[in-house]
Amino acid sequence: DKNKLQKALQRILDFIESYTVKGIQKVISTDIARDGMLTGPSIDLYKEIMERFPALELIASGGIASMKDIHELNEMGIPGVITGKAIYEGRILLNEIRNFYK
Repeated sequence: DKNKLQKALQRILDFIESYTVKGIQKVISTDIARDGMLTGPSIDLYKEIMERFPALELIASGGIASMKDIHELNEMGIPGVITGKAIYEGRILLNEIRNFYK
């Protein structure tokens, strides 16, 4: 239900705002519905967060399945990504990550 998702998004944004006004500068955001599922990150959610809080250092987590996901998040200006299962299953190789960050 789209209305339910919009309300959830607003709660997330309000939650982040309640801490940014206190000086928080970094946030880890994990979409637990995607965590470990290798279905891709919550791009729309991260776009909304970055639009509202452009100075925030967002670390994206949940659903990362490939280097393509990391490239897309990087292009969005997201400075950090947590990968887990994708590395464990060999979908992302440590050398690929090393080369990406050189």
